[in-house]
Amino acid sequence: MNAIANTDVEFYREMREKSGQPIELCYHCQKCASGCIATEYADFYPNEILRLVQLGQKERALQCSSLWICSSCETCGARCPNGINMRAVIDALKEKSISENKVKEKKIHLFHTVFLNSVRANGRVHEPTMMAAYKLKTRNLFSDLGVGFDMFKKGKMPLLPSRVKDKKTLKNIFRSS
Repeated sequence: MNAIANTDVEFYREMREKSGQPIELCYHCQKCASGCIATEYADFYPNEILRLVQLGQKERALQCSSLWICSSCETCGARCPNGINMRAVIDALKEKSISENKVKEKKIHLFHTVFLNSVRANGRVHEPTMMAAYKLKTRNLFSDLGVGFDMFKKGKMPLLPSRVKDKKTLKNIFRSS
């Protein structure tokens, strides 16, 4: 498949605008990739994701696993000589991938959603309810039940959730995102 024939200049412009990052400044020195903790599992390194965006390779960029494997540690942005915040670019790509139903790593996306729903409800994560929701949605109820029970016995997993007191601020945080 000819890479030039499948370019989408509008996609590049949209990702540049949504992320607020000067994507065109990446000259692929690979300093981001050399510090990335996820490269062992990634299908594309951070600079390669930027290259896909630069070339307007929308389908490949939106369907890469690396978007969902990224831990958002921001090492890549800290190492970038041009100050490109790669986390902002990946966040913009994730949003686009979700909106166009092109998410490749569906279980990671589901976990992310369930995690945020737990935070939205309590102001912090309550692992038992979060994991119960995740397990129900993946229909994988008992694969690691023993580990969860061991954590509960050691007091690592509280039975009842603790909640933040300032619900108004919590609602404002989720409203603005």
